[in-house]
Amino acid sequence: MTSESVQPMSGPSRRAVVTAVGAAGLTVALTACGSEDKGSDASTEQGAAGGAALAKTADIPEGSGKIFKDEKVVVSQPAAGDYKAFSTLCTHRDCPMVDLKDDIISCTCHGSQFSVLDGSVKKGPAVQPLPAKQISVEGDSITLA
Repeated sequence: MTSESVQPMSGPSRRAVVTAVGAAGLTVALTACGSEDKGSDASTEQGAAGGAALAKTADIPEGSGKIFKDEKVVVSQPAAGDYKAFSTLCTHRDCPMVDLKDDIISCTCHGSQFSVLDGSVKKGPAVQPLPAKQISVEGDSITLA
């Protein structure tokens, strides 16, 4: 039999590679957990579109509402002269909702449904109601507050 000698490998050791991969994975995980703040405060959201004219009161049907895609808001009129506004981002996975029929706004991503009259969940998987948005009604004009 011939004896072959094993030559040591030049380059990083197995321990160094495993440590580096583990550190990189930990960095990615921590970055993903902490880089995005889904819970923005009302002043930030209002400041971005604050004071934007949305519609005339006559544009909002009683017992239903109207979606404003660019502002990501739906304005409804639950009763004559009573106007409310809610976010159009589904509380399940933040999908934008653009489908409104009667008083129900539906998420096309996973099928959640919400009442535009009070923001409540009518069908899951979402469990949280739609966040209310501040609006101002001056005469016949509706604006984001």
